[in-house]
Amino acid sequence: MSKEESIEVQGVVKKALSNAKFSVDIQDGHTVIAYPAGKMRKFFIKILPGDRVTVVLSPYDLGKGRITFRHK
Repeated sequence: MSKEESIEVQGVVKKALSNAKFSVDIQDGHTVIAYPAGKMRKFFIKILPGDRVTVVLSPYDLGKGRITFRHK
């Protein structure tokens, strides 16, 4: 799978789960489980409930995603 095939959506973090995972409500009303991307972990970017984030979803499993950006 290449990066061009991924789906990028905006969402709001609702809950912090265990193992650095988050429950994120995306624009179309669905809830996905997302984890921070490697660069976000490397640079210690904190994600808190209520933050607006960009989530990249795989076309194969729309229930899981990767948080790539935290909006200010």
